[in-house]
Amino acid sequence: MSDRHYPTAIGTSDATSISLLGHDLASEVLGKVSFGELAYWLATQRRPSPGQLRMFEAVLVSLADHGFTPTAIAARMTYYSAPDSLQGAIAAGLLGGGSRFLGVTEDTGVFLHGIVTAQEDTSAFTESDWDDLARTVVHSAKAEGRKLPGLGHPVHKHADPRIPALLEIARETETYGPHLALFEAIGRVHPDILGRTLPLNGAGMGGAALADAGLPVDLLRGFALLARTAGLVGHLAEERVRPVAPAIYAEVDRNAVYTEPVLD
Repeated sequence: MSDRHYPTAIGTSDATSISLLGHDLASEVLGKVSFGELAYWLATQRRPSPGQLRMFEAVLVSLADHGFTPTAIAARMTYYSAPDSLQGAIAAGLLGGGSRFLGVTEDTGVFLHGIVTAQEDTSAFTESDWDDLARTVVHSAKAEGRKLPGLGHPVHKHADPRIPALLEIARETETYGPHLALFEAIGRVHPDILGRTLPLNGAGMGGAALADAGLPVDLLRGFALLARTAGLVGHLAEERVRPVAPAIYAEVDRNAVYTEPVLD
C-alpha cells in the first residue's frame, strides 16, 4: 500500500462500499437523487435548490437534440463505418461541439459573465439600465468586428421557440438573474445598432440561464455535451433500425467530381 494520498471530494470505493460526494452511494444516493441533481452537485460540490435544479434540467432538455445537425450526422456516419464502436460514434458527435454548435452555450455564458462581473453592482438595474449596458456591448463588438455569441440561428431565422419557454421557467423558478437580463437586453437593442435583427438562440439562452442558476461558466460546454449525449444515443438507436448514413455516404461519393485545387 502506497503512503501517497490523492485527495478527491468526488468518489472513492473499497471492497464493500462506494462513496459519492461524501455519501454512501447504495443507501443515501440511489433512488434518492436524480441524475440532473447529481450532475449539478458533482460540478459545483453543492446541491441545487429546487428552482436551480428545474432550470438546469430544462436547459439540458433544450440542448439534447436539434435534428440532423453535423454532430448527429458525424455520430451516425461513424456508427455506419464502425458499428462495433458505439463509444466511437458518440465521441465523434461530441467532438463536433464547437463555436457553431453546442459550444455557443459556454461562449455566451463566458461572454455575459465577463461583462456582468465587471459592473460594480447590478442589483438595482432597471430594464433601461440593462439596455444602456447592452448598447455599449453591441457598439463595442461592432467596432471591433466581433460576432456576439448567442445571436442568430441557421434554422430559426426569426425566433427560436426555446427562448420564451426558458425565460418563463427562469422567472417561475426565481433563477432569472443578470446574465439573462443582459442577454435579453442585447436581443432588444442590437437591431438598431447592427442594422438587422438576429434572433437570440437557445444555446446562448442556455448559457445565460445556467450561469444565473449558479453553474461555473467555464464548465458550460460540458453541460451542453452532457445533454447532447442523450440525443446522440437516440440517433444511434434510430440508425440501427432506420439508417440514413448509407444514403448520405452514397450521395456524396457518387456525386463527387474532380476539380482543380484552389490555391491561396
